Amino acid sequence: MSATSGRRMKVTVNGRAYVVEVGDMSASPITVSVNGHPYLVDIENLLGIQTDMAGERPVDLPAKRPPSAPAKVPIPSVPVRSQASVVRAPMPGNILDITVKPGDQISVRQQLCSLEAMKMKNAIRSPRDGVIASVEVSEGQAVAHGDVLFRFAETEG
Repeated sequence: MSATSGRRMKVTVNGRAYVVEVGDMSASPITVSVNGHPYLVDIENLLGIQTDMAGERPVDLPAKRPPSAPAKVPIPSVPVRSQASVVRAPMPGNILDITVKPGDQISVRQQLCSLEAMKMKNAIRSPRDGVIASVEVSEGQAVAHGDVLFRFAETEG
């Protein structure tokens, strides 16, 4: 991930600094690099409140406190993969082409379709390994933000 592909920042958690690069916020899942280790991150807005993901609004920061003994925070040793059961449209647009069909075994980050939005072609990629249970859209179809594009088959385990 290059510095131009997203935002690069230093984040301090419990007194420990991390270099974090956030990729394309319109993608799903979002690629995040923490100290050079890539992770796939799904963001779900639980409150239903629109947030300014681009960071363009000023935010009041809490006053600095003297450091206390930092708590141990576990750091995942391998990237965390999504267990999402559906893939949703990250933005409104038109489906250009669909590269998978029901029953296809797919892997994480595999392209599922292309979505044209604002005259740009966007690759919609899988957030996980799995089997496509259904394709909920067709080529040329207009979709709204959040529309279900694909469903995964339920996994046993």
